[in-house]
Amino acid sequence: MKIEGLLSGNYIVLNLELASKSQVIEKMVSIVTDHAGVRDIDHLRRDVLKREQEMSTGIGKKIALPHAKTDAVTEPVLAFATLKHDINFDSIDGEAVRIVFLLVTPAEMLAEHLKLLGRITRIAGRDDVRQRLLLATSPQEVLELFREEEKDFPQI
Repeated sequence: MKIEGLLSGNYIVLNLELASKSQVIEKMVSIVTDHAGVRDIDHLRRDVLKREQEMSTGIGKKIALPHAKTDAVTEPVLAFATLKHDINFDSIDGEAVRIVFLLVTPAEMLAEHLKLLGRITRIAGRDDVRQRLLLATSPQEVLELFREEEKDFPQI
């Protein structure tokens, strides 16, 4: 399981114009509404918001990674967005966010969930990758970037 295998152009949105953390999370959830792996979008939303209340998923370096393990999905679901403007996400480094990943996995897939979180953080945590993500002009560019970055990574 690789990022580029989970992500498709249907779940990538670039240069969103939003004003708040809650709008970002709501938009990310709405992006995956029609995903085949989503069983219950309201349950998914509740679980993502519950996780966010426990601790901000603003992981630093302008990245937010709202996520949850939930029975609302039957398979891993991933969405990606860039934001047109910086948004305060209560990030651990205090920096505003411009890059957002939503990762939701079935509750029983804890190991895969943690590995995917780690892989996203490792790849997107690099300055050059973040710059390329922010400059991407199409979902295909984003997918190609992950394909290129993961070519030597093992399957999860």
